This record gives sequence, structure tokens and C-alpha cells, in this order.
Amino acid sequence: MLKKILKQHTGPLTRDLVQEPGRFGLGKIPSRLKPASTTTSICGFCATGCQLKIHLDEAGNAINLSPQSGYPVNLGMACPKGWQALDPLDATDRATTPLLRDESGTFQPVGWDTALDTFVTRLKSIKETHGRESVAFLSTGQIPFEEMALLGCLFKFGMGFLHCDANTRQCMATAVTAYKQSFGFDAPPATYADFEESDVIVLIGANLCIAYPILWQRVMLNRRNPEIIVIDPRSTETAQVATQHVAIRPKGDLPLLYALAHCIIRDGRIDETSIGNTEGFSEFSEFVTDYTPASVAADAGLSIEAIEQLAATVSEPGKRVSWWWTMGVNQSYEGVRVAQAIINLCLITGNIGKPGTGPNSITGQCNAMGSRLFSNTTSLVGGHDFANPGHRSKVASSLGIPEENIPSEPSLAYDEIFDAVEAGKIKALWIVATNPFHSWINRSRLDTLREKLDFLVVQDMYHSTESARAADLVLPAAGWGEKSGCQINSERRIGTIKAVKKAPGLALSDFRILRLIADRWGCGDMFGAWTDPEAVFKILRDLTAGRPCDITGIKDYDQLDGEGGIQWPYPKSKTQHEKFKMSTQRRLFEDGKFFTPNGKAKLLFTAPSPNPEPTDAEYPFTLLTGRGTSSQWHTLTRTGKSKLLARMAPPKPYVETHPDDARALGLESNASVVIRSRRGEMRASAYIATTVQAGHVFLPMHYPEVNLLTHPSFDPHSRQPNYKACAVAVTAV
Repeated sequence: MLKKILKQHTGPLTRDLVQEPGRFGLGKIPSRLKPASTTTSICGFCATGCQLKIHLDEAGNAINLSPQSGYPVNLGMACPKGWQALDPLDATDRATTPLLRDESGTFQPVGWDTALDTFVTRLKSIKETHGRESVAFLSTGQIPFEEMALLGCLFKFGMGFLHCDANTRQCMATAVTAYKQSFGFDAPPATYADFEESDVIVLIGANLCIAYPILWQRVMLNRRNPEIIVIDPRSTETAQVATQHVAIRPKGDLPLLYALAHCIIRDGRIDETSIGNTEGFSEFSEFVTDYTPASVAADAGLSIEAIEQLAATVSEPGKRVSWWWTMGVNQSYEGVRVAQAIINLCLITGNIGKPGTGPNSITGQCNAMGSRLFSNTTSLVGGHDFANPGHRSKVASSLGIPEENIPSEPSLAYDEIFDAVEAGKIKALWIVATNPFHSWINRSRLDTLREKLDFLVVQDMYHSTESARAADLVLPAAGWGEKSGCQINSERRIGTIKAVKKAPGLALSDFRILRLIADRWGCGDMFGAWTDPEAVFKILRDLTAGRPCDITGIKDYDQLDGEGGIQWPYPKSKTQHEKFKMSTQRRLFEDGKFFTPNGKAKLLFTAPSPNPEPTDAEYPFTLLTGRGTSSQWHTLTRTGKSKLLARMAPPKPYVETHPDDARALGLESNASVVIRSRRGEMRASAYIATTVQAGHVFLPMHYPEVNLLTHPSFDPHSRQPNYKACAVAVTAV
């Protein structure tokens, strides 16, 4: 089976592009523009973390790019987005000067002096009148972590505010919380080499072929003839080429996973040594007693036989089993417990800390992992805890700031910040390199909340985003390719990005904007040593000493480039170096020790919760959302600027509909339909296919109308939104 898959799916998407880029219009360099030199940079889209070779002209400006052949992540491959990474920099709607809305509501171009004076005067006035909790920022997983750290530290330690969050909350908060609770630290254990070392690869809520094409190619490099299992309600592109598609009911994953644990424990297919490294096994074993295949079959949408067979496959003695999940698990009202049910299965079967194993989350944003460690939003910078007095003292001493400047209280989460705006507690919002007026769940609510804000600042590389169009002040920022710094990918690998073009007009890097704000605010001296991104990298590096993410052994950017990126941890001490076996591919927990006080992982579980919005007679369809194409990225803010990528994706919304439902609705292919939820409605064309089950419809998340429909429910542990299942009606136009 694997040989057949290899023959079908190792082709034009990646390998042929490397050999013949010009054939696909993706990279041929005209003879008149032959490069004078090259440099490298990590791609700025998803968290795969591919390295690209940037071809420069004699003036040092990028003229083209190609994948870097020797990099341990992408091995000389790139997806369509990577090939077109430079295109968004030349878009006509770049923000090239600060824009300030006048009394008539019209944007007027202003200079940086006016923009900074307005920013500082308005925010200081709001703080003086309403207090330090009256201003919040929402940031991103797509800028270098040096910029993230400067933003978070400036906002909390220098400007004296409290509430902030990043759009990591929209993609990875569930995995972060699950790992922290189970392992004692946010610690994805895998390395990408595990895709090639597994005997059984389980992809749950993860469409690798579309969302992470290079990771799918890593699966294709596996020579162990693996069983590839996709657990997903929809027959995704990945499910169609897997060896087994487990077509569960939407949100039937948690009862299914508990049933698998039931069968494995019942049959004694457990690893006693691994269980000895955990706590809570007896309680977990008792809990899953009630989750027999017969009792969960209806909720999971599977037969008893299918559940028993799956349990046997993922627990076969001597087989290496790896589990990989992404947004289908994370973006759920009970995603943390689903992720921990996966973790529990790996722990009880011994599939952790060894090649080809592990409960492995695949990160969404290119630098979401950097945000998790260094953004200073929900976690104290450097992988520390705001609530821990020792951590606050260490960070204060390391940064040379008064300890009283570091808050001990937690920040509000993303959804709670919007609740505070609605309640009149937050009066000003600063949005940096993200677009919540498109991407936030039930987004029409933000139009109402906008009227409650006294001041909205958007800092972005485009003036045309939905969020920028709603702003009072737009600060023009440089984008990927126009600044330097570091990103961390899903396998904890730190890599560098490079400035290969000059930002247009008056646009500045986020780093430079933040330094200007610090000086104008009056706290510039606090960040006197933060002179440039590499200086900040070294400050952050030293902050990680003694933490699970210790990277004190990394000297500088040159070392990161020379070693093909470096996975954390990379401690300075020789003893620690030996423990972590410094190689280019490293996984965590090989010694069976975790980051909890007693060194044991925790088996965590609770009973499944009902869907917060089940279908009914008025709204009879379950809406599924997800990535629609490998050529587009999230809100299309950047990929929408590429003419080639635009040709590779439908320009207008479409909705996947099962043939039986289409017949019942009287729909033909490409017919115009209205999809309606209790919160809004949108139009789309009908795409009739068996990729969805009867009673389900699927919409790609890239179109701004989609989040008019989604349901505003959240995981109670991670506060991550439930984008993946709500009730809708579909009618013909």
C-alpha cells in the first residue's frame, strides 16, 4: 500500500518543483537576474519550519528563492506557499505610512512623530483614567520571538499594563495546556524523524496533505511500511491516501479514545515500565471501565468491530506508534481532554520517548512555539510562571528591572479580553500582526465591540485587512523577508529568518516600532541592552537557564545556521549535553522523566461533554471547517497577494455537500446556496462530493464570511475556541 501511495503522491507538489521549478512557474530565475549571492531564511507561513535559500542580486535584494537541500526539516522540498514567499512583499496594499483617522472618519497619512505622540498620549490618558487593566494587546505567532518578547516585556514591565494574548490561543492553546498539565511543561516530545521511524502513524484531526505538505512527504519517506490511520469525520485528502480512514462522528473523538484505552487495559496490552513513570493509572483504569466499544459506538459513529480493531492496531507489542494531531483536536470545546486522552494512550503503551512514537502536536503558526516560550503573555518570558515568586525574581534580576514591575496576576485570555471590552473595562486595544476581525469566532460580535473601544491601534504590513480598516491608528510594519530574528517550529527547532528586502515607504520592523514606543513612553532605558534582534536573542537565551527549554548552549545566530537549526533543550553544561544527546534530531523523555515535581507524567481525564450546539430541525447540518488548499494560508492576508497561489484555489466560497443531502435540497453542482447559523449567514457554491458524510457540510476557513457562522464556545482549560462543529441550515438560492 505504501509503495502505491508513494507512486501517487511524491510528485509535482514537492520533488518535481525542486528539480524543475520553471516548469510550474514557481522559481525559474531569468538570465538577466542571475543571483550574485545567497542566504537562508525559515519560511514564514506554517510551523513546519522549512528553510529556504534566498537568491540575492548584487545590491543584496532578494530576487528569487528555492528550498534548502540539506536542512533537516524539509530536505530540499517546499510547498506552493514557500515557493511564493516573496510575492506578498510587493503587494500594492502595503502599509507604507502611519494612518490616523480624522474627525470625519477618514484615514489621513501622518509621520511617525505624530503617530507615536498619538499612540502614547491616548494610551496614557486611558490608563490614568481607567487603570492598568483598561488597555490590552492581541498579537501573533508570525513575528520573530525577539519581537514578541520586546512587545510583551514593554507592555507589562515598561508601560505597566496587564492583559494581552496571542493568536496562539486560536491554534495551539489546547496542546500547550495539555502538555503543561500532563508533563509539567509545554513540551512537544517529537522530532520530524519520527514520521520516518513509526510502524503505525495515527493522524487525528490533521490533514497533512493540505495543511502540512512537507510533513506528509516525511511520512512518505518512511520505509517501515507503516499503517497510516486518519481519524477524521471528513474524507480529507490525507484520509483518501491513508491505509485506513476512521470516519468518526464530529466530536466523537473523546469517547473513542477512552474506548481504545478500555480495550488496551482489558487485554493487558500495556507497558508496565512506562506506567511506572506515571501517576493516576489505577484511577484512569477504573474510569475507562465504563467506556466499552458497545457503549461508545453510537457516539463515535463506528462499529464495535472497528473500535476493537483500532485498539489492537495502536497497541501491538513491539510496534512503534506515533500520534499526531492539529486543529481538529485543538479547536474544540473539550480539546484539552482529547489531547490528554492521546497522551494517556501513549503513556500506557510505552509509546513515548523512543523513535517513531509520541503524542505529538503539530503547531499552526510559524512561530507559535516561540510565542509559547517568549511572548510574555500567558507565561512569563523564557518559559517561566508569573505566579512563581522565584521566577519573577530571576527574570527581574536577569533583565535588570524592578521586581515589582512584573505582575503576579494572570492575563485575561483572548475571549475574556473581548468580554472585558463588552463590559466597558477595556477601553483600548492594540492589535499586532494578526487579523481577528476576520479570524475570530462569531466575528460579527467584533463589529459591535469596536463601538465600545475608545482607541484601536493596528500594527500590520497591510492597510487593507479587516482589522486595519476598523482602526483609529495604523502603524506600518515590515513583513517576513524584511527583518531578522528567530522562529521555533513544531519539533522545537530554532531557526533564523533574514532581512532580504527593504520595507516600503516608512514601514519599520516591529522591533524598531517597539523601541520607538519605549523611548516615547519614557521607559527606553529599561530596554537599553535590547539594541537589535540578536542582542535580544542572547538575553532570552540566558533567561532559559535551568528551565526545560534551556538553550544556554547556543552561542549565536551563526551557530543556528551552521547546525541546521537547533532543537531545545540545548543546555550549556556538559552533563546536560550528554543527557540530551546533542544531535540534529532529538526527542524528549527518553529517560522516562518528566517536568513535574515528582518526575512522573499525569494521566488526566474527565467524562465527555455534550456538544454545545447540536443539530435540530431548524439547523439540521453539522458545519465542519478547516484548511481548504495547500496554496492558501489562514485569512489570505499574504497568500492572497500571489497571483499564482490565487489560481490554485477557488476565489469564492464553496461548501462541500454530500450527494444525498444535495438531492434532498434540490441542488446541482455549483448551485448557489445560503448557509445559516444562529449568528449569521453567508453564500457559497455547492461542491457535491462524498468527502463529507450525509448531514455534514464543510467550509474552508480562509473566507471571511465563514466565521459569521461559528459557535462561540471554548475549552474550559485552554480557552481555545470551538471552530470545528456547529449547527447550520443550508438552503438553495
